[in-house]
Amino acid sequence: MTAQDLRATATGDGPAGSGPVGIGIIGAGTISAQYLQQLTSFPDVDVLAIGDLVPEAAASRAEEFGVPHFGTVEELLAREDIEIVVNLTIPAAHFDVSRQILAAGKHVWTEKPLTTDRESAAELLRIADEAGLRIGSAPDTVLGAGIQTGLRAVRDGEIGTPKSGLTIFQVPGPEAWHPNPAFLFQTGAGPLYDLGPYYLTTLVLAFGPVASVSAVASTARTTRTIGSGPRAGEDFDVTVPTQVSALLSFDSGANATVLLSFDSAHVHQGVAELYGTEGTVALPDPNVFDGPTRHITYRGEEWTEKPAEGSVAGRGLGTLDLARSIRTGAPHRLQGDLAAHVLDIMVSIDEAAEDGEIVQVASTCAIPDPLPADFDPTARTL
Repeated sequence: MTAQDLRATATGDGPAGSGPVGIGIIGAGTISAQYLQQLTSFPDVDVLAIGDLVPEAAASRAEEFGVPHFGTVEELLAREDIEIVVNLTIPAAHFDVSRQILAAGKHVWTEKPLTTDRESAAELLRIADEAGLRIGSAPDTVLGAGIQTGLRAVRDGEIGTPKSGLTIFQVPGPEAWHPNPAFLFQTGAGPLYDLGPYYLTTLVLAFGPVASVSAVASTARTTRTIGSGPRAGEDFDVTVPTQVSALLSFDSGANATVLLSFDSAHVHQGVAELYGTEGTVALPDPNVFDGPTRHITYRGEEWTEKPAEGSVAGRGLGTLDLARSIRTGAPHRLQGDLAAHVLDIMVSIDEAAEDGEIVQVASTCAIPDPLPADFDPTARTL
């Protein structure tokens, strides 16, 4: 396929192929099992190969989920039957691996964050645009029935004009359960970059692009101890803030408060509330796909609950939306510019916390329509 053909595929100006979309996965770590469980059950995609720096790890995952091919990253990228490659590497490797995927002429779905700095994110978007390729990025939890039901309620005016929001994520830290947690306390992670994308993407989808941020941050402990798995008891260094508090101002005039922490012995997570001129919507946890939306108006005395409508399939939902959109020529929902804007917000929060000043967010993004409530991952549409 030529670069011109690839551009036509991405924009809908030419043929986009037919039948299930071939999928390759790079990275056979912990998160890959969640993606594989779903993607191997969707009839509109065909998981063809898994690649990893450790081929044995790729082989193990391939056997576990019935994927026909496995091997090195280079071998996967050389396959002509793969159209989308899912990048499940650690955050520090996201840019290099996604760039390799684009250079091989394939669309990218990447775990969050898109990259670890503004410049590399902009470079990825430029490369993809010039090649006529698409970039999609997690978190696709925001496409789940829970968040989408809440966003449709906001769109339909159930709280009037959205004015402000509050999100809270407080836990002791992932070292207690993750068998290899050190990367979660290094550049590109911490609570801001690891959990921030779930909450910040939700807020951007509700209020639109962010205009400026202010923030404070702290680090409770400079070393932590692995609590589970074969390396339990080992200490590792903490190199990023482990608690961040930020105030966001949106282009729309709305504002939101965001608290993200790996320092709280008290678990207080999944808080995502949107306040409008006529009432409040309490969304379910942005880090999951399901959960009811609660709604109260200034005229009401009790919360009313709206059951979640939509898909709760799990990780891979955004990859499927990308695959179907490639075939139809329609825009996919979790586009690269949205992920780059969320990354810009996070970098700006870092800068605001370090400098003690308000930081203007220069980027922007398009806001997609909510996913239809009848979006069915199990349907064969291609």
